[in-house]
Amino acid sequence: MHSQLSTTVKDEHHSDLEQMPITRHLMVLRRYLFKSVGLLIVLFFCLLPFANQTYQLLSEPLRAQLPATSSMIATDVTATFMAPFKLNFFVAFVLAMPFILYQLWSFVKPALYTKEKTLALPLLVGSIFLFYAGIAFAYFIALPSILHFFISVSPETVAPMTDINSYLSFCLKLFLVFGFTFEIPVVTLILILIGVVSTQQLIEKRRFIVVGCFFIAMFVTPPDAISMIMLAIPMWMLFELGLLLGKLLEKRRENVF
Repeated sequence: MHSQLSTTVKDEHHSDLEQMPITRHLMVLRRYLFKSVGLLIVLFFCLLPFANQTYQLLSEPLRAQLPATSSMIATDVTATFMAPFKLNFFVAFVLAMPFILYQLWSFVKPALYTKEKTLALPLLVGSIFLFYAGIAFAYFIALPSILHFFISVSPETVAPMTDINSYLSFCLKLFLVFGFTFEIPVVTLILILIGVVSTQQLIEKRRFIVVGCFFIAMFVTPPDAISMIMLAIPMWMLFELGLLLGKLLEKRRENVF
């Protein structure tokens, strides 16, 4: 009786959501977006006084590799202002990411069943953690190794002096690539949860997936073997992690049913 009542309440709840006009949904979404943008603006202006120090921290891996006679340069008049400004916005966005994702979660939560909510929340938390882990891996491990390689192969007659805007673009691309790459376990779990693939199918296609990891890494990283390997191997390992979690999830389903 209780189960039937609970099912009826859920059906009525979803029916109410479906009957809501699209303008009402947009108004609710706008409210969540305003909160996210508001926090982003607040963080941006709070971090703005420290923009130059933030850029110094970002450039530390490069400055540690440069010869004593070399330094970073600005080839544009506005670069000394715009580079820290852009980096400040990126840092504010990264710091606001958990809140932004929580607002999106709050928007879609009423449309989910209880079982879906219990699965979606851990995936949300895991995706945030993995995104930060990817950026940390890029900054502390991948970036110094890549910079060391490129500077070490520089001809003796060439003094490496990197433009601050070029370096910023290079770093942000690297951070985003590794940040989104580290979401592979979450993506793998979601595909298994919604029934697009099974763990057995993934196991059968493992060799193609491994080749695909190296193929993708070849195009999204700088043109050197070190960058490709440092991205492809984590992609492979993260896929294996997602596959392992998928197996545990399927076993749990079998035990329940």
